[in-house]
Amino acid sequence: MLLQEQKDFEVCGEADEAQSALAAFRNFHPHLVVTDISLPGIDGIELTKMMVSERPDIAVLIFSMHDESLYALRALRAGAKGYVRKDQPLPVLLDAIHKVLDHGIYVSQQLSDRLIFQAIQAEDRGTQSPLHRLSDRELEVFQWLGKGLGTREIADTLNLSVKTVETHRAHIKEKLGMKNSNETVRFALEWQMHVREP
Repeated sequence: MLLQEQKDFEVCGEADEAQSALAAFRNFHPHLVVTDISLPGIDGIELTKMMVSERPDIAVLIFSMHDESLYALRALRAGAKGYVRKDQPLPVLLDAIHKVLDHGIYVSQQLSDRLIFQAIQAEDRGTQSPLHRLSDRELEVFQWLGKGLGTREIADTLNLSVKTVETHRAHIKEKLGMKNSNETVRFALEWQMHVREP
């Protein structure tokens, strides 16, 4: 609704989950896609990868409440052109949209400063969250564990085999240094409670 009020934008489609978003993307051929990380089933990172694989020129902007320090770089690596938190005022979102449509990259000034500092100082990786060690798919599985889903439910949600989800769970346990699966699930539940969107 906010974008429709802008004279220089036309909203050509909307979707409430990844598969219908992908169908709308193929049908309407938009110049820009604005998506969240949290979507039913396939998340916004995986959706971005799918769209960019079909149209490398597409401008995808992630608009989310998720922690920028954990998700923005993942989004950019997936092919997104920008990342804006939902608690930012509308002018920030509009600036980001204009920038990515003009073939630029948009992240907050704070994240930009942090990335430059890390590049210059080669900051010790040990100060980062252990979740940075997870691949995008492993993080997605970890999130669903935190929402209380079991292996088969996660497999069904993500259209993966049970064996694949079990492999991801084993890698998650190893990368996070957990003793067993129960400890991994407990950590995922606690993390999900901490990061839950308002």
